[in-house]
This record gives sequence, structure tokens and C-alpha cells, in this order.
Amino acid sequence: MSHTPLSSHNKISNNRIVSFAVVITIVFLIFIFRLFSYQIISGDTYVALAVENRLREISLAPTRGVIFDRNGIVLARNVASYNVVVTAAKLPDDQGAIQNIIRSLAEYIDVPVSRGEITPENPFVPCVSDHGISQIIEYGEQSAPYQDVKIACNIDQIKAQIIQEKTMDWPGISLEIETVRDYPTGSLTASIIGFLGPISSLEQEYYTDRGFVTFRDKIGYAGLERFYQSILSGKPGKRVVEVDVGGQIIRDVVPVISPISGQNIYTTLDTRLQQAAESILLAEIGGWNAYLGELRITSGVVIAINPQTGEILAMVSYPTYENNRMARVIPAYYYEQLNADVRNPLLNQAVGAELPAGSVFKLSTALGALNEGVVTPDQIITTPPEIQLANKYTPNDPGKSKTYVDWKDEGFGELDFIGGFSNSSNVYFYQLGGGDADELGTGIPGEVPEGLGICRLGTYARALGYGDYLGIELPDEADGIVPDPKWKRIAHGENWSTGDTYITSVGQGFVTATPLQILMSAAVIANDGMLMRPTVINQIANAEGETILPFEPEMLWDITVDPVIEVYSDPTSAGGCEAKLTGEKTTVAPWVVEKIQEGMRAVVTEGTLEDTFANIGIAVAGKTGTAEYCDTFANEKGLCIPGSWPSHAWTLAYAPYDNPEIAVIAFAYNGGEGASVAGPIVRRTIEAYFELKTIDSRVYLP
Repeated sequence: MSHTPLSSHNKISNNRIVSFAVVITIVFLIFIFRLFSYQIISGDTYVALAVENRLREISLAPTRGVIFDRNGIVLARNVASYNVVVTAAKLPDDQGAIQNIIRSLAEYIDVPVSRGEITPENPFVPCVSDHGISQIIEYGEQSAPYQDVKIACNIDQIKAQIIQEKTMDWPGISLEIETVRDYPTGSLTASIIGFLGPISSLEQEYYTDRGFVTFRDKIGYAGLERFYQSILSGKPGKRVVEVDVGGQIIRDVVPVISPISGQNIYTTLDTRLQQAAESILLAEIGGWNAYLGELRITSGVVIAINPQTGEILAMVSYPTYENNRMARVIPAYYYEQLNADVRNPLLNQAVGAELPAGSVFKLSTALGALNEGVVTPDQIITTPPEIQLANKYTPNDPGKSKTYVDWKDEGFGELDFIGGFSNSSNVYFYQLGGGDADELGTGIPGEVPEGLGICRLGTYARALGYGDYLGIELPDEADGIVPDPKWKRIAHGENWSTGDTYITSVGQGFVTATPLQILMSAAVIANDGMLMRPTVINQIANAEGETILPFEPEMLWDITVDPVIEVYSDPTSAGGCEAKLTGEKTTVAPWVVEKIQEGMRAVVTEGTLEDTFANIGIAVAGKTGTAEYCDTFANEKGLCIPGSWPSHAWTLAYAPYDNPEIAVIAFAYNGGEGASVAGPIVRRTIEAYFELKTIDSRVYLP
């Protein structure tokens, strides 16, 4: 048998070999080009991206400043809050062990083992969204394995201590301590202090650029927390770290920049007087509602101020809210409940409610009438129960006779200035404001042929603080309305009438003012003509307690020295004919202020507040106001009956008369007569102030 030797034959053609070589060459050329592009052409860009992936900036939260009252009582502070967090990378590798940890942890916190999937429609939001422990851990594993992810927030201290001990057996689970806001005085000072809330989407860019973190940091939403946000919040610090591909921190790249703590604020409030004023207001409102057998008085205000310095000693706005309920998370149902309340408890009504002033506005009319010589202090004016005056819209308008009534059915008879002021006679002030040159439409001049006129009345009202912002450090502040012909045409599309002037003279019609503005008008008189800027800030100090900004009283103007009264040509033109400014300004004669002081003293000794302040033992001066109104709520209840409108109750007073150190205003919504409803609130608040002063002056021996 013959054997044929095996021969080796190459069955691959040369063309295929060449083609393969070409492909390999092209591939290598592509790789070489890409390497050249990455390392040479775009090298700097990719180096920057690599550094960005390797480095991470961590914002370090600053400590928010503390808010105190004038005596060092804490009104807003930071307290520890305990959160349970998971670091997914530190969990055991065994899924069974993880499940044991989850089930054990669920026994101590109000978060179930499993609930709801995390989706774009139902995202995970720490402390807010409703997910189970399993879903939160899964979220941490996928998005931030080396970062702490909150499972449960704000657990009580006892549970926190138990969980802290258990974490030795629960790898990956730990306890985080963060600070949250706490308000020891709660609703007592909520309308002034305010509350915090999350950074909104509208403000996110602004705060992110300054180092704040959206879901971590909170900002002021109301009160001083909002007004002084930048001072209280401090400045975040920064830590730049190197991380690995899993996000684990390896080291600090640059020195840590420590956060700067917020500054502390000492307010002018006396918490003791604040508490007394609130108790007095609520007791009076509750007593009257019980007496009347219905919920008639629904809201109220009390403000106490030092008229010589502008320091707010107490400021009560009722109803209010509990700001501690907003300290950690703003409950949606509670916030909606507050917004739905027609009494608007979220508004600080002491500075933000624009209300009809009523007879307390007569201070402005009296000031202008005496200073302009419309009447003299001794001039006798007849004040019948009602007076008929021509209501004109233009100088040539013959007008229609309209009846204006006094609050006392039988009238007051003949009154001089002190009598007209102390009795708060409407007929007396109608004539001071609008005159009675055409009484009964006969053309026969009356006792006050030329009234003050709306333009001059307006400038004197503004000199007392009406119609503009006073500059108090509260975001709710409103400016009110001091009407004039131009304003009426714009707002109502009508000409001004002489009737508008008459009712404006007694604080009715289009006049609106905040309780603070009305109080400041009295404070100007009490302070011999000086209008001080109202303030709730005593001083600002740093975290070490060193004073940065001490309190210094700021005088806006002195009406007896500074020319703030505008001078008009033809100031008493009838109807819509607007008086023209001459460009000159004048002052108020000191004797005019003194005469109004006498009038306010007479209100207490022989006028509308005589019974209310009987036997008080302190020399007090004051003024009452009963302001008719017809707002949306009164109209819905059918109360807006012409000639019988409902009314608010006002009273303001200051003491001691010769050297005032406190001025107080009280307002009761739908309270009716000022002296009987608001008067006792003012009296008891003044008494509380002097009782506290006596206590503070005592020397206790050891």
C-alpha cells in the first residue's frame, strides 16, 4: 500500500489578506486619530470634565441667627432635629441581611417597609414624599450610594437614642442631627416673627448662586424671618473634595471654607406686655361676643409704642397662627386652612390691614383747621343733631342738599374747640373740614364759611403719618389711602364732591389706614410734633453677642420745625376743581399741637373716655373712633343698610400726659362703639405696662 505525503495548501487568497490588512490599518488609524483628538485637540476639555467628575463642592450650612425680645427672651431659635439616614454603599452585601435591617428599623419609625414606587410622577423628596424604606434604600443605591439619604425626619429624642444604639448592628443606617427653627413664644409673636419655608423654584437660582441648597436650606416666608432673611441666614461654607467613581469622598482638595453664622436680632418687644395685651384683647372680644350671644367681633389689634423713640413694645394681631407648625414642614392642609379663613390670620393686621379710620382721623382735621385758621380755639360753633349742606361736584354746581348727622341724637349744642374735640362731634368736624358757607342751600354764610378743604386736609394727614409707608421692618406693611380729587377720578371715574370732603373730615368715605398709622398720628401729638420711625429692632448682634448695629431713634420729621405742610392756592374750591400747589411748604405752630394735646386730655377727663379711664391713677390723653364700614363680608351678611351700617371700634391713648412713654391703640372688627369696646383694652394695656415697670424697678435684697 503506497502512501501519498500530505502537502500544505494556502486556501486564502492574497486579495483577502490585503483587504484584511487594510481594514486593520484603518481601524488603527481611527484609534490613533481619536486618541490624538482626545489628548491633543480636545485634551483641555476632557481634562476639565475629568476634574469635574473627580471634584465635588459641598455646601456647608450656616447657623441661622436667633431672635430675642428686648429683655433677652428667645423668640426664635435653632434646636436639634433627629433624622434616620441610609448610606447605601455601607449596607451589607447580603440581601437577606438588608431585609432584616429594614424590618427592624420599621418598628421604630413611622415609615413602612415598602410603599409606593419612586417614579418621575412620584419622585422621592426627603422628609416630604410618601415612600417605604425599601424604595428609599433603592433610590440611594442608584443615585447616591455614598451620600446620606433621609429615611425618617424629625423623630423624637427617645426613639433617636434607641436607634443610635441599634445602628451598631445596622450597617449603613445612622442618625443625622440637623438644626430646625423653634419658636418658644409660638402664636403670641408669630405675626411679627414669621416662619421659614423651602426655597421656591422662583428663588432657586438666586440662593443656589449664593451657596444655599434647595432641599436643605429654608428661607423666611413672613415677619422678621423674611424681612431680615439675609442677616439671619448667614453665609454657607464650602468644602471641595475628591471623589472616586462611586462618589465616595477620598480627600479635601483645598482648605475648607467655614460657614458664617447669621446675626442675632434683639427686638423692641416686651414679651410680658405682649402676652398681657393679647390676653386683654381676647378676653374683651370673648366677653362681648358672649354678651351679644353671637360671634360679632371676629378680629382685633393692639399696639403699644414708646412715642418718644418709636420702639414697638407690643403688637398683637388676632387671629394669628402657630408658626411652630411651619418650623419643619409647612403642612399643606394647615396652610390651606389659614388661606381659606376670611379673617386672614396670615396677615399682620397691625401693619397690613387697611381700614376705615373713623373719628380717630379727626386729629388730622383738627390739626389742619387750627393751623390754617379755619377756626380759633375759643370760637363757638353750633352743633345740632344734624346739618344740611349742599353737595357740589363743580364750583358752579348748585348742589343738592344732603343731611349729615351727629352720633348723639340730641346734638351737642354750642361747642368750642376743646368741647368739639372731646365729644368727637361729627357736625363740628363736618364744618371744620368742608365749611358751611351754603348751609341749607340758602347761600347764607354759616359759622365756618371756609372749611379746610380736601387738599389741605390731605397734607396734614400725611404729616401725621397717613397715606405712606412708615418704614417698619415688617413685610406686611401697607400704605393706606388719603383720598383727593385726582385719586377719585382714577379709582372711581368720578369727580370729587363737597360731600366727599365732609365725610373725609370725620375719617369716613374713602379714607383707609392701618392701625399703626393711626397710632403714629397720636404719637406725633404726644411727642410734641415729632414723628419717629416705628421700629421692632432694638439691636443686631453677631454670633458672639457683640453689638453690630445698636438702636438709635430715627425722627422722620418734626411738624413744628420741618416744612412738611404743602401750601395750596385756592384750597377750598368746591367739587372736582383741584387746588394747585404753590411750591411752598410750611410748618405747624407749636401752640396748635399743644391745643390738640389739651383736647386729647379732655377726651379722658370730660369726654368720650371719661367713664372708661375713671380712677386710673395715671394722667392719660386719648381719642375714640367708631368707623362705619361696608366690606364684602358685611355685605354678604346683609349688614350694609344705609344709615345703619356696622362699625369698627377704635381707641388710642398715651400716658403719662406730661411726659408720654407709652401710646396704645386698640381695634375691634365690627366692635361697634369705640369707647365701650376698644377703650377698656387700651386702659388695661396701659395699666399692665406701668405694673411691669414697677416690678422692674424693684430692688430685691438677697
